[in-house]
Amino acid sequence: MKKILAVMFAALAFTFAANAQPKAIGLRAGNGAEISYQHYLGGANFVEADLGFMSNSFRATGLYDFHLGSAGNFIFYAGPGASLGFANWVDGDGNARTSFQLAVAGQIGAEFVIPGAPINLSLDWRPAINIIGGPVFGWDGFALGIRYRF
Repeated sequence: MKKILAVMFAALAFTFAANAQPKAIGLRAGNGAEISYQHYLGGANFVEADLGFMSNSFRATGLYDFHLGSAGNFIFYAGPGASLGFANWVDGDGNARTSFQLAVAGQIGAEFVIPGAPINLSLDWRPAINIIGGPVFGWDGFALGIRYRF
């Protein structure tokens, strides 16, 4: 019984701690569109999870971003992450193909917090190196984001 109470207390404490941290949800658009979620980790560092649809692929990406500094309402960040998904392409013989992709990603960017509003705007670059499937390196990771902070 004590173990059950301890587990329930730990789960409840974790839930309150997670709810106390700032979060943001919105869209990130560049080479396609992504639904973007950010969860701050008790400081300026945050994790970001994005679910995206590009012209020829579907991708889920997770990143851990470190706070690099700030200037007024601008916040600068960078961090590592990973991405996985599926891409459609045409091979040399003209046949349509679908491949699974797994990539190591990085991100560097700036975020502008609108004073007095729960909105932030971001501009970032997210290059990726595919480990499985597709081209080896993706340069086209520039995107604009708009998120609602809560």
